[in-house]
Order: sequence, then C-alpha cells, then structure tokens
Amino acid sequence: MNKLPTLATLALLCFSIIPAAEAQPVAPADPQATPEARQLLLRLMNLQNRGIIYGHQDDLMYGTYWWYEPGRSDVKEATGDYPGVAGFELGEIETGRERSLDSVSFAQITEQVKLFHQMNGIITVSWHCINPITSQQPGLKTANGPGSAWDVPKRDAPSSNRGEVKSILPGGKNHEMFNKWLGTLAQYFLTWTDSNGRPIPFLFRPYHEHSGDFFWWGNTRCTTEEYIALWKYTVNFLRDKGLHNILYVYNTDKVYSLDEYLTGYPGDEYIDMLAIDWYGSGPEFNIAVDHALNFVSQTASAKRKPAALSECGNTSWDMINILQRYRISYFLTWRNRYMPSPIPSRFRPVNEGLNWMYHHPHTLFLRDIQ
Repeated sequence: MNKLPTLATLALLCFSIIPAAEAQPVAPADPQATPEARQLLLRLMNLQNRGIIYGHQDDLMYGTYWWYEPGRSDVKEATGDYPGVAGFELGEIETGRERSLDSVSFAQITEQVKLFHQMNGIITVSWHCINPITSQQPGLKTANGPGSAWDVPKRDAPSSNRGEVKSILPGGKNHEMFNKWLGTLAQYFLTWTDSNGRPIPFLFRPYHEHSGDFFWWGNTRCTTEEYIALWKYTVNFLRDKGLHNILYVYNTDKVYSLDEYLTGYPGDEYIDMLAIDWYGSGPEFNIAVDHALNFVSQTASAKRKPAALSECGNTSWDMINILQRYRISYFLTWRNRYMPSPIPSRFRPVNEGLNWMYHHPHTLFLRDIQ
C-alpha cells in the first residue's frame, strides 16, 4: 500500500491551517547549535504537520529472536520498512563498561547511530545512569536492582542512602565522580560523526520520568530546585565540551495537569522538545492520555517546540485516533525483549498490529520521512 499520496495531501491541508506565527522558523535552545541540529528541529516541526512518526527502542540492536545482525529490525520484518525514529539506551556507560545495562555494545550502538543517520532516520537517546550513592556500596549490583537507576531506598532509609541529586551537584560529596560520568558521556557523544566528520544531531532525554518516584532523580528523591539544577548543570557541561548537536527533551511520566507537568521544567533555554511517557490501555487510559497530549502539545506549540509521546506500549486504533488530534512529532514503543527460540523463522508469528499501524494514513515510517 502506497501511503505517500495520502500523506502529501495531508501535508498540504495541515500547512494551510498553521497559524502564521508557528510557520516562522524555529531555533534550538542552544545559541551555538550546529546547522544539523537546527535542521533536525525544523524537520521535526514540519513533520508534525504530516502525521506522527513511529519510533521503536533498540530496534536496530536486537529483536525478539535475533541479536545484533546489522540490517535487521523487527519493525522492518513486520512492515517492510524501518521506524522513522530509533531509540538507544546508554545506561552504565558512565561506569566505563563496554556494554549497557541491556547488554548492548556501546561500540555497536555507535555503528548503528551512524548508519541510521546516513539512512536519514531520527535518533533518540535515553540514559538510565546508576545510583551515585548505592552504586558505591559493597555487594552485588544488577542492571535493574541494587546500585541501578531504579535503586530507590525507602523513605525511612538512612540519610546516607538518600539525597542522590544533591550529592552530585556542585558542593556535593559525589560531584567530582559525577563530572567523570559526564566526561565519559561527552567523549562518547563526540565520536558520533558522519562520513564528513560532522557531528550527528540527536534527541537526548536524560533524567526522564522525574514526575514518578521510581528513579533516584524522581520527585521523592530531590527538590524541584535540585532537579532543575541537575538538568542545567548537565546541559551546560555537555555544551562546554563542544556538543552543540544535541536537542534536549523534557520528559515526564504520566501527569494529569499542566502544573504537574511543568514541575521541574528548567526553562526554554535548556529544552528543545516537550514529551511525556505513558503506558496503559483501556477507556480510562484513553481519556487520561488524550487530556495529557492536549496540554503537552498546546504548551509545546506555544513555546514553538515539537512534542512527543516518548514512550508508550499501546498501538491500538484508539491510540492512533487520539494521537492524530494533536501536533505530535513521534511516538515510541519500548524494546522487544530478546527471547532466543529454536522456532524456525517461517513459523514465528507476524506482528499484525504493527503491520496494521504501518498502513494507517497518519503514521510515518522511515520511507515516509525522507
């Protein structure tokens, strides 16, 4: 099925109703942003007028039945096309290890980032960095357990096990360690260059879902002021290292009001995209996510920034119908967990839901965004 004529028509219709103010050029938060970063931001804004891009986490790194076979993609095998947005996770790069918390090689991530950029795809990056306090304590550490981003001691834990964000800000006992973490991250990002040596532009959403209480940077672990200070310090650190190719994504977990959403917002000069994560299904979910996408997309539009549903697990007809009501640049479903199986490929089930979504006139995959 050829979607392009329908999408071209939609693009013309959408462009005709964009207010003149929004049709003006937009600019990244970073005054020194590279031409490529500026182009990516404008591209995201324009694509919002055509439809919504489908993204998939770790799509190029592994699938349900395969592990790092360049060129493979579960999405491509279900639809014949790659997602328009590819997500990558850098958790534990700060430790100096060769593989992420999901056992993915950082060197291979770089390979696929360069390849996907060459294919004109859009790259988004998350970073579940380890707990700066409990990761230093003796004992066995696990990817999602002790010492990890999810290691959030109970409220009545000793004070030495709390205050992670405060401990890594200037003046904190773990500040120098945190600088080393950021330095390692910066050096890694500096290797992301195209065939001409130009920095590859990408979306970065550090310290995401801070409105929840399940990460050490969450709303029960630090004050709003500390979270904002952490965000600003990180952005300024990376900019000072010469990284002006990054678009920063402000990204909460599920919230039910604009005031709740903007709690922790560091300011327009530090943010390029407004996003929200929301998992769920059913009537109550539909009502809640519809309401949230409404105020997130309206706020993003007022700030002349793109918006995204940066994580979700729902690709139902209802979800797509909700998404197409708003100017949302992309939505991303989380990774397919690797489950090696002896079942021959010809007997493995096809993702019919994904194939259906591919043919929806409002969804955009890699070919649609060229």
